[in-house]
Amino acid sequence: MLRRLLGIFSYDIAIDLGTANTLLHVRDKGIMVREPSVVARHRKSKKVLAIGSEAKKMLGKTPMSIDVIRPLRHGVISDFDATEAMLKYFIHKVHKGPGALLPKVPRPKVVVGIPSGVTEVERRAVAEAAISSGAREVFLVEEPMAAAIGSKLAISDPNGVMIVDIGGGTTEIAVISLGGVVVNRSIRVAGDEMELDIINYLRVRYGLLIGERTAEEIKLSIGNAYAGIVKREMVVRGRSLETGLPKSVKLTADDAREAITPTIKQITQAILDTIEETPPELVADITEGGITLAGGGALIPGFAKLLSEETKMPVFVADDPLTAVVRGCSLLLDDQKLLDRVKISGKV
Repeated sequence: MLRRLLGIFSYDIAIDLGTANTLLHVRDKGIMVREPSVVARHRKSKKVLAIGSEAKKMLGKTPMSIDVIRPLRHGVISDFDATEAMLKYFIHKVHKGPGALLPKVPRPKVVVGIPSGVTEVERRAVAEAAISSGAREVFLVEEPMAAAIGSKLAISDPNGVMIVDIGGGTTEIAVISLGGVVVNRSIRVAGDEMELDIINYLRVRYGLLIGERTAEEIKLSIGNAYAGIVKREMVVRGRSLETGLPKSVKLTADDAREAITPTIKQITQAILDTIEETPPELVADITEGGITLAGGGALIPGFAKLLSEETKMPVFVADDPLTAVVRGCSLLLDDQKLLDRVKISGKV
């Protein structure tokens, strides 16, 4: 009775708690939060100073008294207190607007997408962080399942479908049939590793030291996985390792592709390994229906074409791949029967 009453005074929320970005989809309202998963706090007092976009602007620019951290690494919580503070801030943010008839109280029902390869302890940490942030009940769903639902794939049919969700901290690969995961693989190699590849490439090739934000800008601007897809160039500024003074380098799309190739190869190999483990009848279904890409990595120019050549299968990019997981979680908010089938943990 109390839960039902709280539901009247609160919004139900779907959350994609990502390593790079956190998205919140409010039932009947759409995506209301799309912010970086970054927290800035005072080093000694641990007082939170900024969250989300404001905190990200501080990366690499803070004095010794301020820490700017990413509370999630490889899709799991690395700093519980910072994650709790971030979730509480976002949940309160979506409840600040006036309700239609009654004021809203931040005690939502929450569906959270989490990586498929996490341990029971890591799952419990996510659930406890959501409860501590104000949620009245929490349901956990594996990200590849949520991404498949958000991409409008027919997960309940006997025909197999394959989803690859390339996020910031993890790449989730799953073959789904009859509403369940038949084969899945979760590797902690994704967008973050591409940025590290770019940092290492510039250090070794050009003797140039850059930070995470610059590496991300390079990835988004000229990153690509297939020759001839991107032809842009950009000037990159950093510090010379030889002289310690400022240095500028003109970087081409070929340079960016060469830099991220090691990570692209690891992701591609993980997909090939998953296909090898898939039952033959489902491989036949995937060969006909193709592989669907979701997550930020799906937007890398040329990756779908490269993957199609490597797997000898058609490859498609989901509509708005960045929001596939949170849209899938939001659809589960409205379908309790399906949520009961696909959840890995619920009603904490």
